[in-house]
Amino acid sequence: MKFAALARSAALVTAVALIPATTAGLAQVDGRAGPEFAKVIAVYQRIKASYVEPVEDDVLMRGMIDGMLAALDPHSAYLDGSDLQRLETMIDGNYSGLGLSVVAEDGAVKVISPFRGSPADKAGIKAGDFITHLDGRLIVNQTLDESVAQMRGREGTAIRLTIFRPGRDEPFDVTVTRGVIELEPVTWELEDGNIGHIMINEFSRDVGSDVFSAWEDLKSKAAGRLNGLVLDLRSNPGGSLDEAVALSDLFLTEGRIVSQRGRARGENIAYNAETMFRGDIAEGLPIVVLIDAGSASASEIVAGALQDHRRAVVMGERSFGKGSVQSLLPLGRDAALKLTTARYYTPSGHSVQEGGIKPDIAVPQLSDPDLAKRARFQMRESDLRGHLINEIGLDDDAVEKDSREDPRFQQTADELKAKGIEDFQLHYALETLRRTSPKSIAARAK
Repeated sequence: MKFAALARSAALVTAVALIPATTAGLAQVDGRAGPEFAKVIAVYQRIKASYVEPVEDDVLMRGMIDGMLAALDPHSAYLDGSDLQRLETMIDGNYSGLGLSVVAEDGAVKVISPFRGSPADKAGIKAGDFITHLDGRLIVNQTLDESVAQMRGREGTAIRLTIFRPGRDEPFDVTVTRGVIELEPVTWELEDGNIGHIMINEFSRDVGSDVFSAWEDLKSKAAGRLNGLVLDLRSNPGGSLDEAVALSDLFLTEGRIVSQRGRARGENIAYNAETMFRGDIAEGLPIVVLIDAGSASASEIVAGALQDHRRAVVMGERSFGKGSVQSLLPLGRDAALKLTTARYYTPSGHSVQEGGIKPDIAVPQLSDPDLAKRARFQMRESDLRGHLINEIGLDDDAVEKDSREDPRFQQTADELKAKGIEDFQLHYALETLRRTSPKSIAARAK
């Protein structure tokens, strides 16, 4: 894949709504920064002359670039070499490895989410896990790129991961056999009662068209008598802003989908319904959108748009809270700057930065036996070091979890398993749709 094409695509591993920058003018250096640049040059000269070992210029230059970006938010980064190659292989949707979306945090590798059906998912790796050792070798404080390269490998080969799971007293080992990861951004199935269940796993290329195809297939299987639809955005870390707009447009006939605002005039953009798809493909049908703490960025755009237009009921847990847009700015032929250039807002003008999307109906994942322990250590955008602050300010209760017990949600994971319920959130959404009259939902939406 050529870099120009890559720049037009979405990064699947960074949980961002990523858009390309077709032009990037270099800002003029403020004259007042002269003394600071003098300090930088002085430090460079001292290191070259006096450091205990010789240091190559490219190492120092990369260190300066990384240092500047470290002073910004956690989603801005410099990409070159293997970083760009990793982005390319993810976009191509085919690589051999474990099937994990990860970030670096406090020197360790933190799991954003395992891809559904991947070797890591089948081995029980969960969002929020920390990987500290690979085959017994400590990887804390090595670069994320090095760690990812070690986790990749030939199909059929195994690797032992040492996992620290918040809520557990001791780390534990998991052996995972690598496989060919065929990324499936959209999967679907017809549930009992002619309820459609569409899972959007990441917002890569053509997700809007893929969801439309899934809808047509579900209608065919249900003989045209679908009674409801679940759009499942749980553990979806984000991706292309355009595809988030396209997916929202499938179910909206008018109004704003999302807007973004930045410092540069070209970053102030509004995206409206009826620009990518005409009409509401599921007109009059009740829709539930499922989200959780792993639903970020592009996922939050879709959930926020359908919620604000009252086109869907949002269920699950408060989302991650990433309300910023990253632009991919080419720097020559083999490098790029992923830079936060704007904030995005839901149709009602709500910024999800820090606070996330609050579900209309909070439904805990009771199927998770570690639910109570993991909830205490759950990480969102507001927990990331250097994150952007919501400019309108947030009350504490906007980001805190409601600690009051809900009498509807008292069953244990073992009790649910005995009843054959493996996914309580999905089960609750499906049962809600089965109990709901499509006509009453359609009337309320209007």
